[in-house]
Amino acid sequence: MCKYDSGSAEAVLQIGIKKLIKRKNMFKDKMIESSKADLENLSQKTKNLLENQVKEWELAKINYKGLESVKVREFLFDGFKVKVQFNSSRIISTSAKVDAKSINERKCFLCSQNLPSEQKGIGYREKYIILVNPFPIFPEHFTIPKIEHVPQRIKNSIGDILDLSKDLKERYIIFYNGPRCGASAPDHMHFQAGLKEFMPIDTEYDLLEKKLILKLKGTQIFYSAHYLRNFISIEGSDKAEVLNAFLKIFDSIQLFDRSEEEPMMNVLASFQNESWRVIVFPRNKHRPQQYFEVGEKQILLSPASVDFGGVCITPREEDFNKITKDDIVDIFNQVSVDKEKLEKIIAQIK
Repeated sequence: MCKYDSGSAEAVLQIGIKKLIKRKNMFKDKMIESSKADLENLSQKTKNLLENQVKEWELAKINYKGLESVKVREFLFDGFKVKVQFNSSRIISTSAKVDAKSINERKCFLCSQNLPSEQKGIGYREKYIILVNPFPIFPEHFTIPKIEHVPQRIKNSIGDILDLSKDLKERYIIFYNGPRCGASAPDHMHFQAGLKEFMPIDTEYDLLEKKLILKLKGTQIFYSAHYLRNFISIEGSDKAEVLNAFLKIFDSIQLFDRSEEEPMMNVLASFQNESWRVIVFPRNKHRPQQYFEVGEKQILLSPASVDFGGVCITPREEDFNKITKDDIVDIFNQVSVDKEKLEKIIAQIK
């Protein structure tokens, strides 16, 4: 019989604690300050961080300056629009290899020891660090990795997303890409933040046709099947209720997507008028068939949260020029859950 060795368990625990403390101390070298004591001005501090990094970090300076010349096309649909942005600096993210072998063979670019020497950040609640994203889509774009190197998983981190969206409410929306839904670092837990009203969904959401699924006290769960990207959303002012509503959605999606990691989804979270708005896009697949084609048939577009928010990123100009409205419809039909699956998820939520 194998006996429980309390001494060994304690030793393992102590090793784990020491590793975490060491990792936190490594990130301290990257922090210009910690936001723990003062969250009131976090939006302004984050904006100031960007301004300083653009002055001091050449890569950031070049790529944010480059946003001034990005090309944009707009495609109008019934009650909404989709923008297509040609942004060559996003080629690394769009073409990122996220299979297990590739992840294991490269250094984690979100761990402190692998960050560029010029990159600095703001500590957030002793668990995360707010960093300027050096390959921006938004005029103000940030990556918020967890200090600890743990896999990209949202279920145990949704509370942090809600906190962050509230603490950055004046300027930024928070978004999450699942490990098979656009995250180029699926091995390291992180969120991103971008300027509000950059994505069409920010201003279109209130105008969209949505149907109520469930009301939990002051929190409501809706769905929309008329936005090209079928979604489920939560609106509420009580954090515990919003959290419970999200977990209910998560568990319902998981019944129909039993992957080893987590059910495929992208999430947008914002806080305005003293209330949270969380939009969940259940996914059918990671990348559309066009991504894997060759020659003229290929369109190098790998949809993630920003694309689902209405800004499709094409890092190659040839794709930007040739993409059509029909292509956009076909791509989102492939990567989004269809109406039949959405109805099953909704029935489970009810």
